[in-house]
Amino acid sequence: MIYETISLGKKDVFLKTYLHETFPFNSERKRPFALIIPGGAYNHVGIREGEPVAVKMNSLGFHAAILNYTIKPMKFPDALTDLANAVALIRSNAEKWNIDPHKIVVIGFSAGGHLAGSLGAFWNSEFLKDYVQHAPEEIKPDALLLSYPVITSNNKYWHEESIKNVIGSISPENAEKICRSLGKENMTEVVSIEKNITKDFPPAFIWHTLQDECVPAKNTLLLADSLYEAGIDCEYHLFNRGKHALSLATEESSHSGRIDIEKECSLWPELFINWLEGVK
Repeated sequence: MIYETISLGKKDVFLKTYLHETFPFNSERKRPFALIIPGGAYNHVGIREGEPVAVKMNSLGFHAAILNYTIKPMKFPDALTDLANAVALIRSNAEKWNIDPHKIVVIGFSAGGHLAGSLGAFWNSEFLKDYVQHAPEEIKPDALLLSYPVITSNNKYWHEESIKNVIGSISPENAEKICRSLGKENMTEVVSIEKNITKDFPPAFIWHTLQDECVPAKNTLLLADSLYEAGIDCEYHLFNRGKHALSLATEESSHSGRIDIEKECSLWPELFINWLEGVK
């Protein structure tokens, strides 16, 4: 395994890689890549949704990396540019790292799921071209895996802290420019992922739990409905039991009190792999 920390040019913004070694007996193998974005309400980067997930994805045949991205205090789209630059970096190293450049999957948890969904919505948007110095096809995720993601800015269902932190201290001038480009009335509409689904949104695998009291399951129900209406390939699993931030839902990612173990939810990696095999 190759472990490396790669700076993305900003303080505390970096990739931590978990790359399979290339051996003579499989030197031609091109592996899919899992770019993991932990949650944390855009005010910290969660540990339990990082390395345990990377190791699990390695066991399923993926190269992996964890993104440490910009958090509060920030202004939109700071974290989104971090993710876009990370995807471009991974794709540019496809030959060196033996990556299939058409199988780069962005895996987001909670607020990290919001960030992943934002790139899915905006990878080819006009406004992002002002912030990212890469062609749209270089930053496009080939698929998304969204685990109990923050999605909506509807204050009946939102995770208020995440939504307010991701908008941050954006200037009125920049906010107006972005809203005008996207045809939105305000920044809360811009960061409400279900309101920004187009035909170019990547295929998505989504899972959530009914018992999530932190980020209500209505977030992903709204997203799944928008994806259905847009004709986007989507698989959605709504499990009955399980609190927020389950990560793998196994002992490998659980707190010492074992409160994050849910056998039913722990099936999500295998369900995801089965789905991904059928994605064109």
